[in-house]
Amino acid sequence: MKQVKGERSKVKGKGLKTKNEKLTENARPKGFAFYLLPLTFYLVFTLLPFTFNLLPSVCFADGEVARIQKAYENIKDVRGDFVQKGYIRDLKRTDTYSGQFFIKPPKIKWEFRGDKPQVVYVNGEDLLIYQKKEKQVFRTKFDRATYGQAPIALLGGFGDINKEFDASMKKGRLILKPKKRMGSVTEIEITLSDGVFPIEQLTVLDTASNRIDITLKNVRVNTGLGEKIFEFTPPEGVTVIQQ
Repeated sequence: MKQVKGERSKVKGKGLKTKNEKLTENARPKGFAFYLLPLTFYLVFTLLPFTFNLLPSVCFADGEVARIQKAYENIKDVRGDFVQKGYIRDLKRTDTYSGQFFIKPPKIKWEFRGDKPQVVYVNGEDLLIYQKKEKQVFRTKFDRATYGQAPIALLGGFGDINKEFDASMKKGRLILKPKKRMGSVTEIEITLSDGVFPIEQLTVLDTASNRIDITLKNVRVNTGLGEKIFEFTPPEGVTVIQQ
């Protein structure tokens, strides 16, 4: 169905019926999970060795990136649980969410549980955020500018790290700073793991000094995730908002 920017389409039965309606503030995504979620699912799937100068921290970062690259070579899909803590500087508030995630690059599903359940789908070029209680779906293009809305997408694959980021080590963590603008992201900190999946925690910092900490738990790799896990059809009565 063809949709126009700013329009809503109401799901009735199996079809979508479009009507022009100005998007109000109340129709926008609610909660820190959405606004910091793009930062919030594309990190380290095809990592290449770095060729920086011989500063100790950079040389050590080079070795850690190579280690992650080697681990990723044998990973086809990933699933597990997560705890996401988001600190909002202006509100001086920390919100905590938990749920489960599924990754089969380039597809990702990030499901938040609790009082405000929502599911984030990254499907190639599209980003969908389904808010169950509000009965609405936000659909937009997924690109470099939308990482702030889906930080978990960082786990799907960075591509050529040498071209995309400057890397260093700080207090045992791998620090990645985008060379070019990546939405509101200014820095990504990675806590490495010795388990089957090389990343234990992901921290994303943005231009407003907000912070997201994503801790991965019960991670399993190569379980043979099916395509249906990443498919989504808006339920009857749900409003689809194209952005």
